[in-house]
Amino acid sequence: MNVFQSSGELKASAKEHMRGHYGTAIGAGLIVTCITGSLTLFCAFLTDPATVTGTVIYYALAFIVSLFTGLLTSGSCCLYLKISCGYYASIGDLLYGFKTCPGKALLIQLWITLISYLADLPLIIIGYRISSFTDLTVTGDSANLLLFYSLALILSYVVSIMLSLIYQQAFYLLHDFPQYSARELLAMSRRLMKGQKARLFYLHVSFLPLMLLGFFTFGIAFLWILPYWNAAQTEFFLDVVRHSEPHKMYG
Repeated sequence: MNVFQSSGELKASAKEHMRGHYGTAIGAGLIVTCITGSLTLFCAFLTDPATVTGTVIYYALAFIVSLFTGLLTSGSCCLYLKISCGYYASIGDLLYGFKTCPGKALLIQLWITLISYLADLPLIIIGYRISSFTDLTVTGDSANLLLFYSLALILSYVVSIMLSLIYQQAFYLLHDFPQYSARELLAMSRRLMKGQKARLFYLHVSFLPLMLLGFFTFGIAFLWILPYWNAAQTEFFLDVVRHSEPHKMYG
């Protein structure tokens, strides 16, 4: 007997719990977007991607920015957990990652970022080679580079999706089990997601129609769609923890 909630039930719970909280969630989302967007633009402004040195410096700075986002992700998870569990939530909950267990949040994000960068390395190298072309005529070499670039891009997306499916729960677990180390929390997330990755992937896919709506509204609808999506992911975490056997949590 399947005790886990369906995607429809998770989304229904998310809608119910988000009532009266969209203002807070939208405000928090805008703050995170502005901070990360500004830092990313700042990195691009400081570097020259046309040179090897500039490219290396850009990705080094981007790596640091990515680590910083782990603190914001931790705060966002705190915010949505409070909403889903019926507690008072405020935009100030975004600061949770800075005030409580910041080292663990950074280490969790460090592990995820390292794997992402390793998977992106072929994409970065080939992308630099393509950007250095002075002759835009399609030749055999350039066509091969474009093919390899496409394959590297697919690899990057696949790894990104798998990391999200496997380790997404680590930041939520940090709030429920702050006594565990970052390594233990990552391991708990891996165990927790055994047999659950397809279900979470389907939940993400079910939001594609709404994502298309967001693009058609020039991004305005994303102000409501993204909080709803985050709330549904939080409901998924609570559902998995609620119905998982103890050995999946603690090994």
